Amino acid sequence: MEENLETNDNVNFESRIDLKPLQDSIQAIKQELNSVIVGQHKMIDQLLVAILSNGHVLLEGVPGVAKTITAKLLAKTLSIGFSRIQFTPDLMPSDILGTSVFDLKKSEFEFKKGPIFSNLILIDEINRAPAKTQAALFEVMEERQITLDGTTYKMTAPFLVIATQNPIEQEGTYRLPEAQLDRFLFKINIDYPKLDEEIIILQKEHALLSSNKLDHIKTHLTAADIQKYQELVKQVLVEPNLLEYIAKLVVNTRENGFLYLGASPRASIAILNAAKGYAALRGRDFVTPEDIKEAAIPVLQHRVIVTPEREMEGISSKEIIQQIIESIEIPR
Repeated sequence: MEENLETNDNVNFESRIDLKPLQDSIQAIKQELNSVIVGQHKMIDQLLVAILSNGHVLLEGVPGVAKTITAKLLAKTLSIGFSRIQFTPDLMPSDILGTSVFDLKKSEFEFKKGPIFSNLILIDEINRAPAKTQAALFEVMEERQITLDGTTYKMTAPFLVIATQNPIEQEGTYRLPEAQLDRFLFKINIDYPKLDEEIIILQKEHALLSSNKLDHIKTHLTAADIQKYQELVKQVLVEPNLLEYIAKLVVNTRENGFLYLGASPRASIAILNAAKGYAALRGRDFVTPEDIKEAAIPVLQHRVIVTPEREMEGISSKEIIQQIIESIEIPR
């Protein structure tokens, strides 16, 4: 009995993995972004969690709410390759992936890499390109590789896609298929700023005069750092009852009468990975139910389809997912 007591007294409650360097780097990046972006703290956290979880992000919002500038700022804080692709109705798959060009000197075909061959890819207005061009992203987003003319080309890690789209304007756009939406870890909705935030935006813009917003942004993470932190995040502890909690959330989307299409097992894995990212962001080496709840909406809202009847009533997927979260008992 005495031996057991002694053992319990010596239990080490310190973190199993050292998350201090990760936290310091993330905090530095957040300060850089907040020096330009007013408000939008939740969006910034979600972008950073996506990087830690090695997942792609779809930013959705009306024009002018800083979708593109946020992605550019984030890229500037990272010492990695950055590529921006403006999607247009006449864009072809070869314009993104690359193409084989005949070299007269060597008398053979040589593959010229497209702009997708980078580390952080900003795809602006992803729903502007037709289905043929959108489909070119299927393999590269899921498997981090492309296959052309029977040859497979691997992407250099880290490889992350941030895509933007305007949900309001439908003329000249092509709706993203479910298969492609499913490849995004998060869909982040960006709202208009509040009055006090709009005033600060105007004050900052006026103070800039002729200087550029990106001029004073410093880099804080290298490609090696990002890969190291992504591996650390994978080691974050998740209790079996929390795995069951994630499964219940996702299965409930398939059984919900308000949803025409529920989420797939890929969504379960995405919630798991994102919850680990949230835990690491907060300096914990273990996941809590709050991490799962925070990850659930941005992971699920673009993976489910609301029934036409509920959609006509103005009920959104976000509201239905919130109801599902509230209906399932939180594990203790």
